[in-house]
Amino acid sequence: MEQQQPLDALIEQRKAKLAALRARGIDPFKNKFTPSESCAAARAHYVEGREVAVAGRITAHRDMGRSMFIDVRDQSGRIQVYAQKNVLGDEQFEIFSQLDLGDIIGVRGTLFTTKTGEISIKLAGFTVLAKALRPPPAKWHGLEDTEIRYRQRYLDLMANPDIRDVFLLRSEIIREIRNFLNRRGFVEVETPMMQAIPGGAAAQPFVTHHNALGCNFYLRIALELYLKRLLVGGFEKVYEIGRNFRNEGLSRKHNPEFTMLEAYEAYGDYESMMELVQGLICHVAESVLDTLVIEHKNAEGKVVRTIDLNPPWRRVKYKDLVREVAGADWFDVTPAERRRRAIEDLKLGGDIAAGYEDFEVTGAVFEKLVEPTLIQPTFVTHLPKELVPLAKVSEEDPSTVEVFECCINGQEIAPAYTEQNDPIEQRERLEHQAGGEQQKLDEDFLVALEHGMPPAGGMGMGIDRLCMMLLGQESIRDVILFPQMRPKQ
Repeated sequence: MEQQQPLDALIEQRKAKLAALRARGIDPFKNKFTPSESCAAARAHYVEGREVAVAGRITAHRDMGRSMFIDVRDQSGRIQVYAQKNVLGDEQFEIFSQLDLGDIIGVRGTLFTTKTGEISIKLAGFTVLAKALRPPPAKWHGLEDTEIRYRQRYLDLMANPDIRDVFLLRSEIIREIRNFLNRRGFVEVETPMMQAIPGGAAAQPFVTHHNALGCNFYLRIALELYLKRLLVGGFEKVYEIGRNFRNEGLSRKHNPEFTMLEAYEAYGDYESMMELVQGLICHVAESVLDTLVIEHKNAEGKVVRTIDLNPPWRRVKYKDLVREVAGADWFDVTPAERRRRAIEDLKLGGDIAAGYEDFEVTGAVFEKLVEPTLIQPTFVTHLPKELVPLAKVSEEDPSTVEVFECCINGQEIAPAYTEQNDPIEQRERLEHQAGGEQQKLDEDFLVALEHGMPPAGGMGMGIDRLCMMLLGQESIRDVILFPQMRPKQ
């Protein structure tokens, strides 16, 4: 078998076959071929004897002497091709028999059904379109080495049709997000990825340098502040789907480069955003998956978790959830007692840094003990005002803001809030967040607010986490085509 030989020897064999093709006047890399349809379409529109032309990669071959079967796979799926020596002729059949797994070819022929009932193409002619100089993965039908899967995603896509389907569905999810928002009158816009001041979130940015201007810029950590400038300018419903960059750790839920949706609606609030988020996710699930009940399965195919997206979704206050795990009197005791309980009673010492403020201690309790339990769709409302300086303070509880975090599958999918449009209060809260460092303030944004921004609701949605939830994937790396990896040594 080819795969049992050393890789260098296999590559040399394939180079020799390429040289032999060129000696016959055939250069695969100069050839052209126009398919009439996909492999799936050829199978779906089967008519005995109908002429078809398809193209794809050879994923299997079975030599039977004077005839041969191969499988050709394109993005849509696979189809079997039957080649006969008496049809192709000696020279063409010899060329065909020297093709390798991984080679890309175009085939022309007529549809027929084999004795075993499989729809196939009876080959009339073929064109070699690319010679694969490296063999496909040793386990062609199911590449399992995680390191290879992420570093060489193209091999993963070749070998694992289920993985390819995940990314095709991700594309459909993003398309349906756009369809939903466009039908509601939202306008899609683009805002800068390089910013003089990284704002809209508390996160460590990546720094780059602009040679012509002689100054540093930052890759954006959020889309928010430029989209709000558009509300000031008169756009009443805007959204952007784009990349954010945060110079922080890697985990099952985090990648330094990730995709976000942010949407803002003038004259809305956090409650109108709940309706928007619930409607959007339900629309996407029904349109792409044709169901509102999502099953997550383990490697053996056993259902380990079921998520029911049928509305209405649960609404519960942040403080009430914290009380459930930390005690009914959690918010009545002193900050020092809260810290002691978190470290000693709740065993969160490793998650609470020495310099944590009181709200951060409670935040650690929520993040570690509450959020992972929120499997079914839950709107967690009225978060501490220190956590979200860009939101309006709640009148019923001034220690909180009109905010929700939509949690599904044990992680935050979409935060949203009633936007702060008071420029004086906004400046005070951003100054507090910046710790008195004026250079961290986005003065241009604050000047924009001083021109008057309408009351509004805004929301952000992590596209990668949404895809994880909808497509039953347990790691963010399984829904990002090319996740960040440590460079090879």
